[in-house]
Amino acid sequence: MKVLFLTHRLPFAPNRGDRVRAYHIVRSLVDRGDDVHVLSLVHDAEEEAQVERVRALGVRATTLPVPKLRNYAAGAVALAGSQPLTHLLLHAPEFRATVARILREGEPDVVLAYCSGMARFALQPPLDAYPLVLDLVDVDSQKWAEMAAKAPQPKRWIYAREERYLSRFEKEAASRALATLVVNEREARVLRGIAPAANVQVVRVGVDLASHTPPNAPCELPRVVFCGVMNYGPNVDGVTWFVREIWPLVRAARPDARFTIVGSRPTAAIERLVSDANGVEVTGTVPSVQRYLWDAAVSVAPLLTARGVQTKVLEAVAAGLPAVVTSAVYEGLPEEIHAACRVSDSPSDFAAGLIGLLAMTGAERRRLAAQADVHGLEWDAQLAPLHAILADAAANKEVIRS
Repeated sequence: MKVLFLTHRLPFAPNRGDRVRAYHIVRSLVDRGDDVHVLSLVHDAEEEAQVERVRALGVRATTLPVPKLRNYAAGAVALAGSQPLTHLLLHAPEFRATVARILREGEPDVVLAYCSGMARFALQPPLDAYPLVLDLVDVDSQKWAEMAAKAPQPKRWIYAREERYLSRFEKEAASRALATLVVNEREARVLRGIAPAANVQVVRVGVDLASHTPPNAPCELPRVVFCGVMNYGPNVDGVTWFVREIWPLVRAARPDARFTIVGSRPTAAIERLVSDANGVEVTGTVPSVQRYLWDAAVSVAPLLTARGVQTKVLEAVAAGLPAVVTSAVYEGLPEEIHAACRVSDSPSDFAAGLIGLLAMTGAERRRLAAQADVHGLEWDAQLAPLHAILADAAANKEVIRS
């Protein structure tokens, strides 16, 4: 089966939730013997430089640069219109010409579009003449709605606008796709409410146990870790809330506690949280987050806005750490992970849960993490339904083309 996989970020390195899923989708398709062509937007030279790592997986890969400044300018002008900013910010001027060249080299049996930003391209000529499977991952419009409810003006207006117009597009895209995928039942319920006619199916998020299983004894020091891309708004807001509202309560009980914020592209707001006196450090980009997980005692996910599944929690638990999370995070997690999590939305309760875990021995914390049944969450098992979904869609190729 020939699959044209459209991605809004190059699926390498697998160092953020959207890239992790896309990377494992590519590997899974190749392992099944599919002929895969990845057509990906890239946002800077660092990302572009990884394209050979994608090709090394056994696929063809074509990249298209996103003109960031031009797109931001176009987005500002278009605020008076009705096009989602998501689409404007992910615009690539050469997309249609590049697709035409790819199609001359060989037509796909099915197009797999990743996230709402790439669905737009799949619904336009010439790709609208091929079977489409859409992996929304999360229902992004709901994230914007949640952010609008908490943001000050003018961000509130911008976020509410994005929710309004993006949800309209999600309805259209999901209704036109032969199948639309999301990562859990919570997202499926939301999408079915938006697009009742859509064929919505759940293909869950997985975890790479082989690369996360700890090789060392559990950490005995009171080290707390958060992993995530640190210019992503919900991560920035959540970590800032944690450091300002929760961390002082933890340090009052455990003056020796350290908090490490691990992730690429930390904003100035995140950098300002660094304090030797308060035990807070920011790493920036690291070659591998596993080392930081293995050297920690507890993971936290203090996100106030969270859609889909927070891969960072699955990976922390697989690395032997219990986690303290907000209810927004907990509700999206697979049930297999719940036993390793403590849940709270108030600073005092969140701090109490964290202090309680830090009071345990390393062995006790690892046993708690081991209560989560992560072994059924391997990526191969979670992505197994995808192949049948794609094959069913590809079977409609001649009907759609006629």
